[in-house]
Amino acid sequence: MQYFTDALKKYADFDGRATRTQFWMFFLFYIIFYVVLKIVTQLIGVGSVLPEFFILALLIPTLSINARRLHDTGRSGWWQLLGLIPIIGAIVLLVFYVTESQGDNQYGPRPTPA
Repeated sequence: MQYFTDALKKYADFDGRATRTQFWMFFLFYIIFYVVLKIVTQLIGVGSVLPEFFILALLIPTLSINARRLHDTGRSGWWQLLGLIPIIGAIVLLVFYVTESQGDNQYGPRPTPA
């Protein structure tokens, strides 16, 4: 949970680096919260307004942690645009996200594991 709140504290911080643990724990909690919201709205019968608002509210923090993760692998945050290419772009980004951290690079020193 700490990784999720840390990512929210760095809401629009596109500088620096994010470790694999920080990145994947953020997305784990993101998915958990989304699924819970989806289930609750289905049980209440309100429609899908809350989950969609959740996605919209976390759009900038998601883009920022994606950019910081790509920085950790030595790539620019602009590589996120590959996600616009159906299937192939998502696969390439997934490979980038699971790639091990580089040593010190132009985006800063290697982050210490928390």
